[in-house]
Amino acid sequence: MALKPEPKAPFHSVQYALRVLESVSTHGSGVTDAQLSRETGLPVGHLASLLLTLRREGYVEQVADGAYVIGASLAELGSGAARRRAVEARLQQTLTQLRDSVGAAVYVSRYVDGEIRITQVADGPQTPAVNEWVDFRSAAHASAIGKCLLTQLDQNGRRDHLARHRTARLTSRTITNEKVLFSKLDSQPATVPVLDLQEYAVGTVCAAVPLTAGASAGCLALSLPIEDAHRLRSAAATLNRRAAPLLLSMAL
Repeated sequence: MALKPEPKAPFHSVQYALRVLESVSTHGSGVTDAQLSRETGLPVGHLASLLLTLRREGYVEQVADGAYVIGASLAELGSGAARRRAVEARLQQTLTQLRDSVGAAVYVSRYVDGEIRITQVADGPQTPAVNEWVDFRSAAHASAIGKCLLTQLDQNGRRDHLARHRTARLTSRTITNEKVLFSKLDSQPATVPVLDLQEYAVGTVCAAVPLTAGASAGCLALSLPIEDAHRLRSAAATLNRRAAPLLLSMAL
């Protein structure tokens, strides 16, 4: 399986953010935004927005003289097993906040060893997770999560997956024709959320956005009951905006 070339999406912000954090970490007593701009090559206007996000996520802090220093969220990551636990806890906290913000169950999924894996979920009594009535691994052609992951694979990767998991009809809206499916995947804009409008399950709508980091395909998704379908596009837009900070957590 191979990934397609990385799209020009919010993920460039993650690359810039890592560059900024690397620069901040070399200045123990703090560094000004003007100096950060010189060291990273980022325009002050773009840098200001990025620093605001990093402050909100706790990765940098601004001290009394206006300089920036490493924040608590970054300092507590550490290394090894402790770092993995800290990253997972940070991701879960971010997912929970996102769940409350969009009023929907949210999911992180990755494509690992040729299979779809839901790695983290944030749901609740008012935001129940989708009923997995068909194993997600067998429903890539129908679910927002699956289609979002398939968009990140090349043609051979997609064909390999569908050779192992046939495109069964799950609802009257499910696309079962491989040619039609591939055409829709190819026409999917990289910066627009992938939608599932009752293709996986009657009574449920979903949206997903890619979380592509290097050679790993992943996505951030949400699900809503059909009675809340009118909120899907606005919730998906929020999901899209929050993808970059979440990917940053995964990249650190």
